[in-house]
Amino acid sequence: MTNSNLPLLILLFPLVGFLLNGVLVPLILKGFDKTPAILAGGIGSLAILGSFICSVMAFFNLGESALTISVFEWLNVDTLKIGMNLKIDHLSMIMALVVSGVGFLIHVYSIGYMSHDHGVGRFFAYLNLFCFAMMLLILADDLPILFFGWEGVGLCSYLLIGFWYTDPIKATHGKKAFLVNRVGDLGFLLGMFLLFGMFETLNISQIKESVLAGNFNTEFLALALLLLFVGATGKSAQIPLYVWLPDAMSGPTPVSALIHAATMVTAGVYMMVRLNFLYELTPDILQIVAIVGAATALFAGTIGIAQKDIKKVLAYSTVSQLGYMFLAVGVGAYGAAINI
Repeated sequence: MTNSNLPLLILLFPLVGFLLNGVLVPLILKGFDKTPAILAGGIGSLAILGSFICSVMAFFNLGESALTISVFEWLNVDTLKIGMNLKIDHLSMIMALVVSGVGFLIHVYSIGYMSHDHGVGRFFAYLNLFCFAMMLLILADDLPILFFGWEGVGLCSYLLIGFWYTDPIKATHGKKAFLVNRVGDLGFLLGMFLLFGMFETLNISQIKESVLAGNFNTEFLALALLLLFVGATGKSAQIPLYVWLPDAMSGPTPVSALIHAATMVTAGVYMMVRLNFLYELTPDILQIVAIVGAATALFAGTIGIAQKDIKKVLAYSTVSQLGYMFLAVGVGAYGAAINI
């Protein structure tokens, strides 16, 4: 197995798990309700375990330089060229190991936790799709592909938070998470449009080359990065778009663990660290990031003190911890932001 195959396998394992639990097994057994928990959980767990093993192999085979592979060209219209390009470096590998490692443990725990639920096959299909989308976000070397994974985890969070949709309150909390994140995603899209207007590419590596050559406008770059930061505040639950995360706890407990542990809520921090070479050029935006992060850490931590529901305590604690990660990004401590 060559190194160039590993990024594809990291993505394909959870995708295959989703297709098996979400399409093939229900067709054979004629319904999600008839899928045994041990079968659905076994397929889902083995899929994410395969992704974890490939991530470990890629990590140990990683050299000093990053490995970028081009899978296929997705879009080629005039100057807009978008390819399915995957990048393995130390940043993406750390995140891939955490997401697949923690994800595997959550999948195994979910087998017992969800064993009496009628929709267990659907649940594990959503979990695998969530992991696939998060891995796509992590490994993407093109902003549109990263955004595809970004939207994928947003969709899966809606499906998982509102998994028990027959309960109106839980269904409403799922919709709340979905809508709040769409506000942030609009900022992400506008930021991408501005970056394309400046650099005529949305490939992260090519944008970095243009920056090193000095081909950028500081004012437009600052606006683009501010809009991307708005997207990050939605995904990573910062002021004022933090309101969805405490209510997200109404979903099944494994969902709360998957979303809050090391996956979706760290996507905003990861995106900013991935684009740190741009943020370094706009110290005013970094100052805003630091202020918002510090304010969120203090604000959410104070709210958490007054909570009596342990899941709400954990939710606000998560928001507060994410604030510290944004503060670390704002002061240029990118390694600390990822490792906190």
